[in-house]
Amino acid sequence: MILAGGAARRLGGADKPALRVGARPLLDRVLGACRGAERTVVVGPRRPTARAVRWTREEPPGGGPVAAVDAGVRHTTAPVVLVLSADLPFLTDRTVGALVQGLREAEGVLLTDSDGREQPLVAAYRAEPLRRELALLAAEHGGLAGLPLRLLTAELKLGRLHHPTASFDCDTWEDITTARARIREHGHVLDEWIAAVKAELGIDLDVDTAALLDLARDAAHGVARPAAPLTTFLVGYAAAQQGGGPEALAAATGKAAALAARWAEEAESAG
Repeated sequence: MILAGGAARRLGGADKPALRVGARPLLDRVLGACRGAERTVVVGPRRPTARAVRWTREEPPGGGPVAAVDAGVRHTTAPVVLVLSADLPFLTDRTVGALVQGLREAEGVLLTDSDGREQPLVAAYRAEPLRRELALLAAEHGGLAGLPLRLLTAELKLGRLHHPTASFDCDTWEDITTARARIREHGHVLDEWIAAVKAELGIDLDVDTAALLDLARDAAHGVARPAAPLTTFLVGYAAAQQGGGPEALAAATGKAAALAARWAEEAESAG
């Protein structure tokens, strides 16, 4: 479940889940990190999303994170539930997998941030203990609206996973600016761009970036600079003609790379 109904007061009331980082809404970035979920529930006002989700609202709307978790868990039947906020620009499916795999004997596993603070809205929980604590809190307080999140996790047996990057959330405009700058750093920009293009085109394909870059380099150096983008375009087209998928792309890339090598070799022998 993804909690996307906060007031975003430190952002002046902006629709935070719809704010773009790396040309993609924050909510879509989180949805991409948990695309392997059996069911995805978003707690908050309806918005356009990159993939289909189930929508619900806490009661009353604006009732806080504990009420939102309760609203979301009512639409789940899985034994393990991911609970995520909608403002995590650097969350990845790898981190999501690590949270789920880390459960073992624990009732929940949550991330800790760069300062070691626990982030209960970047966590995996066993559904039964989570429902138990929600029921106990509702009985004790006469409802869940307005309750602090720490009450929900206080009695759970928790594991912790330190991950300063994946736990980074966007509460202020400064955080948004930091996130936008970070993804344009040299070590991140290519992966971010590929992810954005795949999301925009509706492509769910693991791209061997290194192989394609090697092919582009060989075509540029061995043939001519404009050959690089044209060659990679043709490789993609050829892979699609063969049904698409990683195997078809790898085969087309290999053929084009071999051709580029032969072309360069012939050019060298010709002087």
